[in-house]
Amino acid sequence: MTATAASTWEYDGYDPAEERLRESLCTLGNGYFATRGALPECAADDVHYPGTYVAGCYNRLTSSVAGREVENEDMVNLPDWLPLRFRTAGGAWLTPDTAEVLTHRQAVHLDTGLLERHTRFRLGDSGVLAVRQLRLVHMADPHLACLRTEFTAETAAVDLDVEAALDGGVTNSGVPRYRDLEGRHLTHVHTGEAGPGTVWLRCRTRTSDIRIGLASRVTADVPVEPEAARPRAVQRLRLPLRPGRTAVVDKTVALHTSRDPAISDPLQAAVDRVASAPRFDALLRSHGTAWAQLWRRAELDVPGEAGSILRLHLFHVLQTLSPHTADLDVGVPARGLHGEAYRGHVFWDELFVLPYLNLHFPEVSRALLHYRHRRLDRARAAARAIGRRGALYPWQSGSDGREETQQLHLNPRSGRWLPDHSHLQHHVGSAIAYNVWQYCEASGDTEFLHTKGAEMLLQIARFWADSAVWDGGLGRHRIRGVVGPDEYHEAYPDADRPGLDDNAYTNVTAAWVLTRTLEVLRALPEPRRRELVERTELDDGEVQQWEDVSRTLHVPFHRGVISQFEGYGDLAELDWRGLRERHGDIRRLDRVLEAEGDTVNRYQASKQADVLMLGYLFSPAELRSLFARLGHRLDDDTWHRTVDYYLARTSHGSTLSGLVHGWVLARARRAGAWAYVQDALKGDVADLQGGTTGEGIHLGAMAGTLDLVQRGLTGLETRAGALWLDPVPLPELSAYGFSLRYQGHWGVRLRLEHELLEIAVPASDRLPIDVRLPGRTVQVQPGDICRLVLPDRPRGGAQPGSG
Repeated sequence: MTATAASTWEYDGYDPAEERLRESLCTLGNGYFATRGALPECAADDVHYPGTYVAGCYNRLTSSVAGREVENEDMVNLPDWLPLRFRTAGGAWLTPDTAEVLTHRQAVHLDTGLLERHTRFRLGDSGVLAVRQLRLVHMADPHLACLRTEFTAETAAVDLDVEAALDGGVTNSGVPRYRDLEGRHLTHVHTGEAGPGTVWLRCRTRTSDIRIGLASRVTADVPVEPEAARPRAVQRLRLPLRPGRTAVVDKTVALHTSRDPAISDPLQAAVDRVASAPRFDALLRSHGTAWAQLWRRAELDVPGEAGSILRLHLFHVLQTLSPHTADLDVGVPARGLHGEAYRGHVFWDELFVLPYLNLHFPEVSRALLHYRHRRLDRARAAARAIGRRGALYPWQSGSDGREETQQLHLNPRSGRWLPDHSHLQHHVGSAIAYNVWQYCEASGDTEFLHTKGAEMLLQIARFWADSAVWDGGLGRHRIRGVVGPDEYHEAYPDADRPGLDDNAYTNVTAAWVLTRTLEVLRALPEPRRRELVERTELDDGEVQQWEDVSRTLHVPFHRGVISQFEGYGDLAELDWRGLRERHGDIRRLDRVLEAEGDTVNRYQASKQADVLMLGYLFSPAELRSLFARLGHRLDDDTWHRTVDYYLARTSHGSTLSGLVHGWVLARARRAGAWAYVQDALKGDVADLQGGTTGEGIHLGAMAGTLDLVQRGLTGLETRAGALWLDPVPLPELSAYGFSLRYQGHWGVRLRLEHELLEIAVPASDRLPIDVRLPGRTVQVQPGDICRLVLPDRPRGGAQPGSG
């Protein structure tokens, strides 16, 4: 892989072992659907995996696994629109796996959202065939995609047979450890012709009954002949290639589903759309214009290799969650629309995504929060099912908001299917509340805060208050039987049931939710507050209970550090050196130990940041305030001891781990931060988790690295109607800039260069922006540029007054 420029991501040479990774990182999408960067002439096998996914298109199937009937809902791999294969007349189909490849190159042009591919095949004694392809998934019209293929016979004339198809015979089989599960999601596949050069395919999902329609228009300088070949809609043509002359085949595809608004029949909508679609060159122009507008709204200027990777990360965030997403009922799929890992489910990853989107595409953030609000009733039902009030949001969500966490998961090291208790990560509710608050602070959307936002906050707060149990001996409220962000610990050693007590992250964020909800209730206009109180049957006694719980939730400590959960300090220490000597990479410590007949539950060892997530979510000042409300003094020494303690006991089995540790170290002390930032940046491009990126990119980690530059290094907060800044530039990244959108101000530009901060506010009729830094406040008028000299900071240790 090489990043030849900030605007191009390129791969040279053909390497079957790297193909899945490249397919994920060469995925093209537009927020409505995305298609993996597979070669169009290659079918799904152990090397290649073409996949097309529409946001929010799920289907539920039952499988027999380990003697049990297991139900799973998956994001569906839709019919493949890519297939376009070719061969010399009468010969075998050419692929990089079956023919001699002289050169091969793939490049994603990030500025224009274009995938370009060059391959030169040796044709035995017939010479050399050069193939150039340009692919786009249209960013202006979210239902269109296009593939242009240019064939050139370099040395000798050759007749080339070309076959284009829509393939409805696909399954969900992109993740090897899921292959024992049922993956045939499509049924009732039909194909036909819709006029000269155009064929169609329709089908539906087996249980969710989502109807899917595709239409394909193929144009060339020779006749195009359709062929009935269900479950494929096929078109064939023969190209007489003369030496040095290039023949062009364009394939334009339209895709609709029955979930789309303002249509009657998805097949007819697809046929009509492809019939009226412009030619390739016109589509390319409008597609490029749409991308240029996105890049302006998300302007990012970071030098060097870090800047190139960040631009790739931003590209994939925008392909998954574009302005088109604002019209959809979808959440944040943890692996993007790039593959089938995690079955396309929605986790807490929005916690790492929305803070970035809030300051660029607030309409997308609002839509993603609407997804959660529409499922509030389902969350309330889940709370009632375990005897609680309020709302219990699922750890994994899909189409309708029920808990989609798998009952069993496979350990590839041991081959055993094991119980999965990660549904006990109830802290996902706090993540949703945090995103509601952050969105409203950044956008100034009081209408959302006073309506849907307040309703979600109230019900999440109600759940936490009802989950808290008073311990008279301790004199504290406790939350028992949960799992924190560290998924490796889900039970006490030798316990007969899962769950842990007083996870510090869970309890502190629960206290934060209760505190913020009380603030919102006090700030609501009286008529709206009355409506909310009446609808939810909220009384003064319950409000007082929230006040009490928010001040008395138990936060355990041991040996002068915050305990991950009650009893964490009593667990055994792990022989890290011995494990590394035996196994090498032990990021997936849970699988390593289980294969040895052991369990992480016995050890002081964490998958990823758990306690330290508190330093990711909250500024130092807010974190101190939260602990003070809970009756604890969190000084710099205690926090630094806590950081060092968990750094020495974390295996980093998640791509989010390096991100959080880099963020926390950048704020707590500069030493060591850059190594973790590098880990976060390279998590996907170098596939540091050992093959997982080929199953789909890690969207939360990608968006989180963008937010690290935007908020982490600048100390940027949006609160109390002002932009708060407290920069802590790393020596390795001391000059960078970005634009943001803040409370109606479009294109506000911030640039940090060594000890100089520049803030430029474009001209408008908006009010000036209040900017607050440690020790001073400035007001920047629309149309003005403000330049501020920053005080030098110590290179390590605490940063007094930060936050």
